[in-house]
Amino acid sequence: MSVKLINQAYGSDSHLSQPVPQRMKPLAIIEQHSRWLKPLSTLLNKPIIPCATTYQALGHGLWQGDPPMDQLVDWLFAAQPAQRKQQFEQALQQGIDSVQPCPDALRDFFEQIEQPPAWVDLKKLDKAVEFIAASGIHANYILRDMALMGGYLLSGLNQSLVLTGALNKSAAQRLAETSKWWIDCTSKDGLARQNAGFKLTIQVRLIHALVRRNLKKRPEWQADLWGLPINQIDLAATNLAFCSLFLIGLRAIGIFPTRQEAQAVMHFWKYLGWLMGINERWLVDTELDGGILLYQLVQTQPTADWTSQALGQALSKEPFEKQHKYFTHWQQQLDYYKHLSISRYFLGAKNMQLLGLPKTILPWFPLLITPKNLLTFRLQRHIPWLRQQQVKRGRQAQLNYQAQFGKKGQQVIKPAKNHPAYIAD
Repeated sequence: MSVKLINQAYGSDSHLSQPVPQRMKPLAIIEQHSRWLKPLSTLLNKPIIPCATTYQALGHGLWQGDPPMDQLVDWLFAAQPAQRKQQFEQALQQGIDSVQPCPDALRDFFEQIEQPPAWVDLKKLDKAVEFIAASGIHANYILRDMALMGGYLLSGLNQSLVLTGALNKSAAQRLAETSKWWIDCTSKDGLARQNAGFKLTIQVRLIHALVRRNLKKRPEWQADLWGLPINQIDLAATNLAFCSLFLIGLRAIGIFPTRQEAQAVMHFWKYLGWLMGINERWLVDTELDGGILLYQLVQTQPTADWTSQALGQALSKEPFEKQHKYFTHWQQQLDYYKHLSISRYFLGAKNMQLLGLPKTILPWFPLLITPKNLLTFRLQRHIPWLRQQQVKRGRQAQLNYQAQFGKKGQQVIKPAKNHPAYIAD
């Protein structure tokens, strides 16, 4: 498929004839709940509350998958899927020229993803990686206890996860796989073609397409209610959690990025989102636009349900799956209450209850670390040597966190036989 055809596929209007999935909250309810934002919209000269056109676009995005990868998966299953999957893996790991003879479908896909868009700025990617490293273990706290735990409140995003067997799979394993992907992507030059972050992102993109192909055929999947599995809107919301929500969370615990650092983080995840197969319609350049889009995406999502509680409780107990060199029981207990306190700080008592978590937990840990962060990260702005040390220490803290998963944290995502993305060798 040529780049032109790929762009046409993304812009296809074939999904416009389908009704907005029932999971979408009615526009009238969204407008009523958001009316307090009208003065802010006027001040910013940007529409925060979705209009009818934006609402329809969000609804239709629930019917859109990832046309380039979905079509490659169709090719994969057209004949000898095991052999064609091996060709894909070879092209991904060793380069497209290593596959001889190379099928046109495979070559067209890799030629498209191997050519970064003209808007990619390598200097911004480097600055983003440096800032993310400097944020240290706080990045893991924000992504785990605010973004991931809070994301479970949006039950529309949970359905694909539940049907892939997430409730029967170790929460530590799921977290370890996601964390490894994040570590690889945010390493120095991690998104360069030959490096692990790029390769694992494309691997995850393939898994998404395989899951989408499988789930949409299942009788349990209620398309009129949920739309398409792992659709553009859910992918965009997840992507924004790693940048817009991430930056908001860091500020809330005393880590304030410069304007250039915030712009770099947004740019990094715009490119990563592009690699993940998100339509540029749902990729943003600025933190303000990201915040507005995230608000609109959240407002259209259904409220928490039983999946929210099941996934939330499983994640909360993840610390008990880890092993420590000394005092394992006490460290597990400490981590359990520490993570709960961070979630309580960001999500509030009501949402803790919706997630099936104790709402009486106090936000003690964020209140302890915020004053220190305010002081130390402000000093780094004026003392370059301290900044360099923080980047090193911060990255090492993130690697140490990953090491706590043991062998789980070293494994590349590989669907098991009962997973919808599994293809027999």
